[in-house]
Amino acid sequence: MPTDKIQWFPGHMAKTRRLITENLPSVDIVIELLDARIPYSSKNPEIKKITGTKPLVTVLNKYTLSDPEACGIWRSYCEKNGNKCIFTDCVTGYGLDKMRAAINEILADKIKRYEEKGMAGRHLKAMIVGIPNVGKSSLINKLAKNKSAKVENRPGVTVAKQWVSTSLGIDLLDMPGVLWPKFDEREVGENLAMTGAVKDEVFEREAVAYALCERLKRYYPDLLCQRYKLERSFVDGAEPYEIFEAVAKKRGLIVKGGEINADRCADLLLDELRTGKIGKITLERPKNA
Repeated sequence: MPTDKIQWFPGHMAKTRRLITENLPSVDIVIELLDARIPYSSKNPEIKKITGTKPLVTVLNKYTLSDPEACGIWRSYCEKNGNKCIFTDCVTGYGLDKMRAAINEILADKIKRYEEKGMAGRHLKAMIVGIPNVGKSSLINKLAKNKSAKVENRPGVTVAKQWVSTSLGIDLLDMPGVLWPKFDEREVGENLAMTGAVKDEVFEREAVAYALCERLKRYYPDLLCQRYKLERSFVDGAEPYEIFEAVAKKRGLIVKGGEINADRCADLLLDELRTGKIGKITLERPKNA
């Protein structure tokens, strides 16, 4: 599947980049939200260029949908590279209690200067950035304990900046989700499509479902076999399209003439990944870890 078949860079993406640049001077720190299932693929390579030397903390969200063992590998990788990272889940609230301590650690010098000026307890200001559908608005609502930011389980819902006050003593500036113009790595585009960061209408769902079958075979063959009642000996020797067809047949997704219903099978696989029905899945590992 060519990478140029997974591109999504509408006009509001360029607007978001401008918003980030314009509002950077008014914040103390940037919170970059990633998807714990795809830490590499969900990291927008342009964010660091845009934010420059502004202090940054990495938050890997959707932890409860991801593989804890793989998350441990990613945590070690981040720390090895000098990056402060926190794993969270905006549905269960997991890890949110660690955010303020991490921010205090990064901004220790600035907080000390505020205290010396008699401004102890001053609210810190943080900008939240990340790709579409990574959970920025949901995270803000969990921290604010209300529905201040509009939330929907589809990419591209937040379209303008929003300031929200939280009980952490931090004012959060929510930015619309922003992707980059072109995915140079095929697996990055596939991973973003699988997890819903890219609108379903702009990619071939069947081709992405094939790629998902390949990832499941590579990392989670036992979960794949358990969920779809497949034999391990078959999965080990099968091509992704053969696994896809086997899943369709096991689930009775057959049309007139005995052909599989490819559209319904693709929907099934992607939906069950996104809802965690296949299991706790992380679709990639650090390179050169």
